[in-house]
Amino acid sequence: MGARVVRMFRNFNLENRALREISKEKPRAAPRHAASHPPSAGSSEAAETVDPLNQKNDPLLKLLKSVYVESKDPAAAETSKEVIQSTNAERRPLRFSLPGEPYGLVELSDVPKGKLTIAEALKALSSHQREPQTWTPEKVAQEYSLELKDTKALLEFFIPFQVQIIPPKTRDAKQIKAS
Repeated sequence: MGARVVRMFRNFNLENRALREISKEKPRAAPRHAASHPPSAGSSEAAETVDPLNQKNDPLLKLLKSVYVESKDPAAAETSKEVIQSTNAERRPLRFSLPGEPYGLVELSDVPKGKLTIAEALKALSSHQREPQTWTPEKVAQEYSLELKDTKALLEFFIPFQVQIIPPKTRDAKQIKAS
C-alpha cells in the first residue's frame, strides 16, 4: 500500500518537471587557462611557431618512405615447426581402443610414439595395478613406446579406481565390509 502512495507522488506532474529541466539553459563550460589558448593569428610570434609544426619536412618524409618494416611472430614460427615435426614423427598402431565411438569422436588408428590415448592409458594403468610383477614400468614403456621416466611417473601418481575404506572414528558407526 505504501509503495502505491510513493509511486503516485514520484510520478505526479512528471511531464511538466521533465520539460522544465530540458528547457533550462545549459551550463557554460569553464574558461580555459590562458596558456592553453593558441596565440592570436595576428601576432608575428604565432606565425613563427605554428608554421614549422604544420609544414612538411621533405628530407624526413623521404627517409620515412625509404623505411620498410617486416615483422614476424616468433611464437607462430615455433608452432609451425612443432606441427611439421609432429606430422613427421613416427607413429605406432593402437594397442587398445574402446568399442564404438566414445563421446562422438572419430576413433584413431594410430598415435605418435611417446603418446597414449585415454583408453590405452586406462588399460595400461589397470594392467599394472592388477599384475605389477608382469606389467612392470619397463614393459609398459616398451609396449606403448613411451619413455621410462614418464612411464614410472604415470604408474606412480595416476592410480585409477582405487577404493580405500577408512575405518570410522567410533565403533558404533556402520562400516562397509570388504568382500
